[in-house]
Amino acid sequence: MHIHATHDQARAILKAMYSVAAAGAVTDADRASINAAMHYIFRLNPDPSVMRVPSPAELQALAASPALANEAVSFATVMAFVDGTLDDMKLNTVLGLAAKLGVKKDYVDDIAKLAQGRLRDATAHMVRANLESITGHPVATDDEMPFLLPYKDKPDPALAARFHALADLPADTFGYTFATFYKANKYAFPGEPTALNFAFAAPHDSSHTLAGYDTTPRGELLVSTFTAAMHRKRAMAGHVLPVILSWHLGIALNEVAGAAKGALDPTEFWHAWARGEAMKVDLFDPSWDFWAATREPIAAVRSRIGMTA
Repeated sequence: MHIHATHDQARAILKAMYSVAAAGAVTDADRASINAAMHYIFRLNPDPSVMRVPSPAELQALAASPALANEAVSFATVMAFVDGTLDDMKLNTVLGLAAKLGVKKDYVDDIAKLAQGRLRDATAHMVRANLESITGHPVATDDEMPFLLPYKDKPDPALAARFHALADLPADTFGYTFATFYKANKYAFPGEPTALNFAFAAPHDSSHTLAGYDTTPRGELLVSTFTAAMHRKRAMAGHVLPVILSWHLGIALNEVAGAAKGALDPTEFWHAWARGEAMKVDLFDPSWDFWAATREPIAAVRSRIGMTA
């Protein structure tokens, strides 16, 4: 779901993003990120005049709309990490912006924890937020392994067989493409002992397959960004921040995902966000019928759900 912003509101958000970059040395990656948000999110022509801090009046105008205020702080939060470091000046600039705009979200609390050096507390909350976003209910643990790997002790051969049968579908179907994606990556199908939970694997890997993102660290970061904008439940704390920490800062959150450095593509990040916003169907919503979609031509599925190029 795209949040409408007027031309002036969009410029104010872009300036808020710049204010975080300007808390340190503004880099080419910072500028590329702001320019990409300008193009993909707000559909504005290039405008170098947004490369300045917002005025008090501009911030006041954003604060009048809680949705736009949250978007401004969310986008500014991303800017704190574009250069792949935990920079206290940038983190504190985000916190200052959140205070001015009256944004009191859980991801802002995570930024505060990071600024205070409480990395373990921040990442533990992000894991819980991710689980709650996927499962749709509160959780009391930051151990994702029992949820992610349920077939280790209780395999489901019938479920696995249903996945293997997708490879027999016509080559133009979504199901055949999904099965080919799994085989190319040497993944175990849900139901097999080493496989990921169907509740996560089906929507996550549907996103990979339908959006065309690979499984490199860069691709994983992009597919999670796409997911955050499409699903929007605990988007920042449960999806965007965890993958930025995991794949861009090299901070592992669990043993399945792993970690890497430097995977945030400052241009494609915002393209992925815009593609998620454009979706007509949330692949993580229980109403998404994965099995029915597998028999459709993949082009028809992409068209029906609102997948953009």
